[in-house]
Amino acid sequence: MKIGMVSDSHGSYSHIDLMLAHKEAGDVELWLFAGDIAMDADYLAMVTDKEVIKVAGNNDWPGGHLPDYETVDIAGNTILLTHGHLFGVNFGLNNLQQAALDVGADIAVYGHTHVAVEEIIDDVLILNPGSISRPRDAANGSFMVMDLEPHKRPRVKRLRI
Repeated sequence: MKIGMVSDSHGSYSHIDLMLAHKEAGDVELWLFAGDIAMDADYLAMVTDKEVIKVAGNNDWPGGHLPDYETVDIAGNTILLTHGHLFGVNFGLNNLQQAALDVGADIAVYGHTHVAVEEIIDDVLILNPGSISRPRDAANGSFMVMDLEPHKRPRVKRLRI
């Protein structure tokens, strides 16, 4: 199954449209939205007609009714999806890695830092697609696409718009 991961769009539908124009986005079967701004996830669902699993970011409150994290089981993998601010990702990934282990996840997807990350810590694959609209690690925004198949290592691509 091909999973798209996006975060930190901050109200920029035009950046979502640029992402969707990328050839790799066309085959995505499910999107994970790691927060900031939840309405953007609704837009993504509307224009793709695909399921979008979303969580609250630090800019999605007060008054939001989204969870701070979700767990999703796909192709024999358990994914922890969160924005990351509540796990202190600006100061390291140990809390996030432990949270993944606590819920039995082997993959953790987060946002918040606006910097793309692909790292393995103690058998937990930790991914941050970076910011689609306000990257802090390059001139162009980024997102990720991950292929998940049972009994195979996840294949992850970081893509720029």
